[in-house]
Amino acid sequence: MAFADIENGRLHYEVLGQGRPLFLVSGLGGVGEFWRAQAERLARDFRVVLHDHRGTGQSETQTCDYTVELMAGDVLALMDHLGIERASFVGHSTGGIIAQTLAIAHPGRVDDLVLSASWAHGDAYFRSLFGLRLAVLKGLGLEAYEQFGRLFRYPPWYFGEEPEALTPTVGESGSEEIIASRIGVLLDFDSRAELPRISSRTLVIGAEDDAITPRYLWNELAQNIPNAVLTTLPTGGHFCPQTQPDLYHRHLHDFLVAGRATSPIAAASQ
Repeated sequence: MAFADIENGRLHYEVLGQGRPLFLVSGLGGVGEFWRAQAERLARDFRVVLHDHRGTGQSETQTCDYTVELMAGDVLALMDHLGIERASFVGHSTGGIIAQTLAIAHPGRVDDLVLSASWAHGDAYFRSLFGLRLAVLKGLGLEAYEQFGRLFRYPPWYFGEEPEALTPTVGESGSEEIIASRIGVLLDFDSRAELPRISSRTLVIGAEDDAITPRYLWNELAQNIPNAVLTTLPTGGHFCPQTQPDLYHRHLHDFLVAGRATSPIAAASQ
């Protein structure tokens, strides 16, 4: 079990494979295990780094006052701990806003960028949904919050194939106070004015039937990041890396491995 010290806490992390460093940054739940199926595939080509966000999983925190800059700083601290100057990033959902923050504020440390089911800002639908999730958390507690959230994370057909997806895992995502603070980060985030500054070769990917971040939210990323390409999965819901593991991996591999071989941007960064 490996840990890296961070300001007011420590991060639990795991490294798989060898090669160019690739950080897989998870979403609101914060637990690196979210990426297991993708990490094992990607480790054939990369040195894959997973971590639990501070205060989630096995990571620790002494503060519940979250900001996206704090979470991005934790990733930089982990990079320094591992002796990694520059890496590629796949950020899913909340991990996508962390990856955007890194690409905007620290472009020299970001190689290729994948923004998965993410957004530049939350619109009225997004704010209403997370406001409701926050009300469930505060009014009914962690178990109800987890059960409620699962209905939005997966497409309806997935529950028939994987009934355990309906079983809540209480506690992995942190305390009620931590989750509430992290939701506040999502609601405050707005990168629209900064998107043209992202210079990394970028893939924007998501599923057509995502009920948490509808397609138009991540379309906005693809339209405003200069070197972005857009890939839309026909189904898979918000948790498409888990529900469509083979198809999702194929698109990541095509972009991160095959696409890099012919990209002038990637060649210039080597």
